[in-house]
Amino acid sequence: MSNSSAFPDWHGTTILAVRKDGRTVVAGDGQVSMGQTVVKGTAKKVRKLAGGRVIAGFAGSTADAFTLIERLEAKLEQYPDQLARACVDLAKDWRTDRYLRRLEAMLIVADKDAIFTVTGVGDVLEPEHGVAAIGSGGNYALAAARALLDVNGLDAEAVARKAMGIAADICVYTNGSLTVEVL
Repeated sequence: MSNSSAFPDWHGTTILAVRKDGRTVVAGDGQVSMGQTVVKGTAKKVRKLAGGRVIAGFAGSTADAFTLIERLEAKLEQYPDQLARACVDLAKDWRTDRYLRRLEAMLIVADKDAIFTVTGVGDVLEPEHGVAAIGSGGNYALAAARALLDVNGLDAEAVARKAMGIAADICVYTNGSLTVEVL
């Protein structure tokens, strides 16, 4: 039985990461909804970590995501410049620790070289095409970004912004108030 049954039905996150031509961008919308009501339109769900060398974006419970981001920061201190190892170690802890197992969130974590999706079931997934997305509008943003990757004249940030705009037009739990971080 999911722990979320005791809480309101929170929705409203799209996080997208794009790597193109040596640049990495993570973008997130700002909408937080409870049921059919927009509670906040300007939430910041994308943050720089590790002295600006890593970007993390989250979907799910905000308090749970902050707990995971704090744990990730500790792993990044333990394994500097080893993002994959830090993510795998976090996923292992997340899956085996009784407290962490109850956390309901997902992360996209990126540095200048790699993007990872980290989940509470132990997944650390690196996308094949340099694009990853999570959240309620994640599939829309992912499809749009994949289609835009080969468009000449669009850099990683332009691809991310356009794809997030498309997701916001389709997903009622996603808005156009973006936080965009670039490496």
